[in-house]
Amino acid sequence: MNASFSTDQIQLRDAMRELLARQCTPQVVRGAWSGQRNPELWASMAELGVLGISGPEDCNGLGLGLLDAILIYEESGAAALPAPLVETAAVAIPLLAEAGEKRWAAEIALGRARVALQVDDGYALDADEADVLLALRDDGAHLVTRDDWSVTPARSVDHSRRLFAVSWAEGPALPVSPAQVHAARGRGVVGSAAQLVGLGRRLLDTTVEYVKNRHQFGRPVGSFQAVQHPLANALVDLDFAAPLIYRAAGSLDQGIPEASVHASMAKAFASDAASAAAKAALQAHGAMGYSFEYDLHLWMKRVWCLARSWGDALYHRRRVSDFLDERAS
Repeated sequence: MNASFSTDQIQLRDAMRELLARQCTPQVVRGAWSGQRNPELWASMAELGVLGISGPEDCNGLGLGLLDAILIYEESGAAALPAPLVETAAVAIPLLAEAGEKRWAAEIALGRARVALQVDDGYALDADEADVLLALRDDGAHLVTRDDWSVTPARSVDHSRRLFAVSWAEGPALPVSPAQVHAARGRGVVGSAAQLVGLGRRLLDTTVEYVKNRHQFGRPVGSFQAVQHPLANALVDLDFAAPLIYRAAGSLDQGIPEASVHASMAKAFASDAASAAAKAALQAHGAMGYSFEYDLHLWMKRVWCLARSWGDALYHRRRVSDFLDERAS
């Protein structure tokens, strides 16, 4: 697999970065904690083509693969985007298109409709604003219309992630194969791993800037090795996790048999790396890092949530272990 990104992929990442710099500032993320919604941001991403990036062209999509979108998901993590981008763009739209629900896929790609994603019996993000619910189960996937479900708000340590418990009447399954549902889950796993790497890098950038300007004993705090080493170790962890994510994205695009284990390796490494970056950032900031008024917690708490979403590091290490045991037997 080619380990470098194309000019088009880099340009798309840069366009997403510029959009988020304008419309997803820390003030916007903090506003989401108090329930302030930003529909203009979602509309801007739809206009850029981000929502439909992995949808087919006849569904108003760009027809691109997960690897083409992976840098966009990193950027959404770095900005702590308070919206279900991976769930919508990487999972729901491609699966709806595969199931023949092209009208819904097209409307969602244009930002004219919203979809909530429920995996197994877990919580669904922004389900109160959704027009349809896509529920993934081990035996398939179900599409539920707005009149056929009820939602109950649930609390999250990250208040910008609006979680809802969803109950719905059992209906017919979508005409998709278990392999297609499995691949959709894999895209969610890898997309969230990319967001974790983006979050970790943002935490390190913020912390490095802080320790360069914070002085103690007449010297910048960042000049002390006790501060430098945890940050350097966290950077190494993130740099090791990123290539695993890119490989997993390429494996899913190509449909190779080992794609699921590649996805688990990526998520396990990304969860650990981003968690290490959050810990190092908090330690380097000291008491300031515990302040609610300081923005650091917006990224730390997103890390804590995403590290456990789509399976935590222990779950995915066990999946890799099971795969290796099967191969050895």
